[in-house]
Amino acid sequence: MEYVIAFISGGLICLVGQIFIDIFKQTPVHVTSLFVVIGVILEGLGVYEHFIHWAGAGATVPITGFGYSLFHGVIQEANGVSGIGIGAFDWLLQTILFAFMTAVIFKPKG
Repeated sequence: MEYVIAFISGGLICLVGQIFIDIFKQTPVHVTSLFVVIGVILEGLGVYEHFIHWAGAGATVPITGFGYSLFHGVIQEANGVSGIGIGAFDWLLQTILFAFMTAVIFKPKG
């Protein structure tokens, strides 16, 4: 049943993104950015953590999960205003490094 819930919840997030692209004529970049911000806001309100416990991978795999993870990285390193910046920078640096290593290993074309 966990797989069904993850599939449906992740699919609904993707459906909302597709509606933004098709009906509201937003570009995929705008929708991606919007979903990251939505993930940050929902985690800031304390809602996304509960959604993850219910939906599992259906909540962490879509791009809203990136916003959730970004928020957690910032909060873990937050020791005042400078800590917030360091937490975000550290998390983004790790993400970029992992993406670079993946690109080197798999050698994407295009």
